[in-house]
Amino acid sequence: MGAELMSEVEGTVQGHRDGHGFIVRDDRQPDIYLSQQEMRAVLHRDRVKARIIRYDRKGRPEGRVLEILERRKAPIIGRLLHESGIWLVAPEDKRYGQDIMVPKNAIANATAGQVVAIELTEPPSMYSQPVGRITEVLGEIDDPGMEIEIAVRKYEVPHRFSPETLAQAAALPEKIRPADRKHRIDLTDVPLVTIDGEDARDFDDAVYCEPAKIGRTKSPNGWRLIVAIADVSHYVKPGEPLDDDAYERATSVYFPRRVIPMLPEKISNGLCSLNPNEDRLAMVCDMIVDATGEVHAYQFYPAVICSHARFTYTEVATILGNTRGPEAARRDELLPHLLHLHEVYRALLKERGRRGAMDFETTETQIVCDENGRIEKIVPRTRNDAHRLIEEAMLAANVCSADFIARAKHPALYRVHEGPTPEKRTLLQNYLKALGLGLAVSEDPQPKEFQAIAAATKDRPDALQIHTMLLRSMQQAIYTGTNAGHFGLAYDAYTHFTSPIRRYPDLLVHRVIKALLHGKRYHLLSGAVEEAPKVRQGGKAVKGPNIELEHWEAAGVHCSANERRADEASRDVEAWLKCRYMREHLGEEFSGTVSAVTSFGLFVTLDPLYVEGLVHITELGGEYYRFDEARQELRGERSGVRYIVGARVRVQVSRVDLDGRKIDFRMVREGEDDAASLRTRRERVPQAQAGEELARIKAIDRATKAATKAPSRTGKGGAVHPVRAAKATARKASTAPRGSKRR
Repeated sequence: MGAELMSEVEGTVQGHRDGHGFIVRDDRQPDIYLSQQEMRAVLHRDRVKARIIRYDRKGRPEGRVLEILERRKAPIIGRLLHESGIWLVAPEDKRYGQDIMVPKNAIANATAGQVVAIELTEPPSMYSQPVGRITEVLGEIDDPGMEIEIAVRKYEVPHRFSPETLAQAAALPEKIRPADRKHRIDLTDVPLVTIDGEDARDFDDAVYCEPAKIGRTKSPNGWRLIVAIADVSHYVKPGEPLDDDAYERATSVYFPRRVIPMLPEKISNGLCSLNPNEDRLAMVCDMIVDATGEVHAYQFYPAVICSHARFTYTEVATILGNTRGPEAARRDELLPHLLHLHEVYRALLKERGRRGAMDFETTETQIVCDENGRIEKIVPRTRNDAHRLIEEAMLAANVCSADFIARAKHPALYRVHEGPTPEKRTLLQNYLKALGLGLAVSEDPQPKEFQAIAAATKDRPDALQIHTMLLRSMQQAIYTGTNAGHFGLAYDAYTHFTSPIRRYPDLLVHRVIKALLHGKRYHLLSGAVEEAPKVRQGGKAVKGPNIELEHWEAAGVHCSANERRADEASRDVEAWLKCRYMREHLGEEFSGTVSAVTSFGLFVTLDPLYVEGLVHITELGGEYYRFDEARQELRGERSGVRYIVGARVRVQVSRVDLDGRKIDFRMVREGEDDAASLRTRRERVPQAQAGEELARIKAIDRATKAATKAPSRTGKGGAVHPVRAAKATARKASTAPRGSKRR
């Protein structure tokens, strides 16, 4: 620690809504704290050089900015405000920490209160605010879909295709041409079908299964499973505008009621989508699966297919549940093939169990919106056998593609999921020990150990907490050129092959497989397909330069980062919608389940609404609560009351912060059927307090609108932030709620 004091480091500034910030270091060492004073001259996402000047009592470094290496050039999104004759933009992302001044001649056609994009013309300094000019007017904050418009710009999600890309897409044919059919296997007579969700618009994959004989047997003892994937690589070529835009996006981004696609709709919903009764080009993984669920043999080849039907998961599950029902009768020609698919799925599922792959059942939710894009309801997504059937078929094809590439020793992007880091492993070991389950993970944990613990604890009252800890102990899955296996699925090698319409890594895997089928190699940087290098005696290929591997690693980093970006943008929109939704429920009481325990409080998911919020530690009662990291619980020192994941509680919606995407709850009483936490008597919180909070928020809304419509007359040399002024006015009218710690 002492050796690092006064040392200089480089990194990216990460602002905090409370005014301070951190430097995320390039060398991946612990973040460096920046005080509010230091943050005055920098903005969130600036690249800087800094010096470590001191350490706090816990050994955390604090820094001073020496030099700004790079200013973020992306526009900042915010609300345009007019106060005391001065125009300001208040950034929507509160991590920016400072309002941006706008000269009168730089407001474009925007009016006060509108959401705008602003580009900096003068950066901030210790003594002056940043100055900028408006480059785009997005509209009013209440416009339908505005939260998505904000998110795509806030997270810099590319949402407009270049003119060159659109022109290239427009020039593509409407249907496949005779020349496209050359050198392809004709599978148009094979009754392949697509099985997707009700709201799906692009169909990447089609499946078919029939009994097969393995070895010299008289009767079938296995299955032939065909997974046909849209052949996007036939139309999207390296170095062309379509490919450049697809690489920049790296993935489609999914929002409620809207998708930002990786490829233009002509390709994603038309030419490459495996629509029913339309001939389409496909890359096929043709597998023989034995009775134990092992893939006995496989081959890849380009084909022409024709989907015989577009099924939904619900429809297939209904048919499999009642093969003599009306749904089955309507699909009687395809029923035998669906039954064969179900048979091979059950075999693959058994193999999954033997392999020790993890399979935690979690509740996923779907937001149902009205015509204006507001939440109508939030419903759980139920996974049935049809979902699992398709999942197992896709996993099998992905594993075959990884095996095919690995055997050829060709560089590619693998989907890698590593087990726990030493720190997370130790935390998990301590947690399991503290529970006294008699179960543990070894120093070199294997997936089977995790699955065994999950299976042994699935009927316990605290099963949710245990499974959550198992999941949190593992690392995030990434794309990388270095194969390190997939821990969660218990595979030695795994790639993504099955979704090239919406994921760029899958498109790259298709290109590699096509090159290998022709005995050639695919070069990532140039996009060229060349002859394979000569093979030495003993089967080892002559080693090429490492620069090719470096390009694959860089592509993996890019695709992984953009996958995270897409997830963050989607979560941001969902959080905004949920906050908006919960403002209608202020003051109401709900039963809920503790979904996470932290040192500063409990996160609770409401049973009927599937919305998560925070019960701050100060709302748990008049005593000191200690956070036990090993047990992952909060325990009252005086009463012994403890809260763990899975505990049943009853809460009141007390506060909604739309800007901060935060929902706060107040504890009302313990759940009457709570088997996971001890009972405690607690006075009921008066409903009047929630009513005051609702009145306070409405007062803020009214005052904000009034402040943005007309300039204030209170000018004593400095501009007053109208939103802050409105909040101050509202605070005078009602009791200020308690402050909650940032999540």
